Amino acid sequence: MQDNIKIGERIRKIREDLKMSREKFSEMIDISDVFLGQLERGERSLSTKTLVKIVSFTGISSDFILFGTQTPDNTISKINRILNRCSDDVLGYIYNLIRSTVSFVNKSNS
Repeated sequence: MQDNIKIGERIRKIREDLKMSREKFSEMIDISDVFLGQLERGERSLSTKTLVKIVSFTGISSDFILFGTQTPDNTISKINRILNRCSDDVLGYIYNLIRSTVSFVNKSNS
C-alpha cells in the first residue's frame, strides 16, 4: 500500500508539472479521471499497461515513476515530453523545421 501512495504522488507531480488537469491527463493516457484519482491517492495499483501509457505520453522514465529514481533530465528527454503531446500534423511541421535547421547549421559550419 505504501508503494502505491508513493507511486501515486509521483504521478500527481508529473501531471501537475505538465500543468494538466486530472481530466485532461487521463484523457491523454486513455484512462478514466476517477481511476487516475485513485492512482494518485494510492488507492489502486498501477498496471503495466497504464505505466506504459504514462511513460509514452510524458517521456518520464518508468524507474522514476516506480522507484523515484531520478534520471538525468537531458535535452532529448525534454524534447520527447513536448513531442509526445503533439498531433501528427504538428510533428510533421516540427520534423521539417528541425531538418531545415540542421541542414542550415551544417552548411554554416562547413
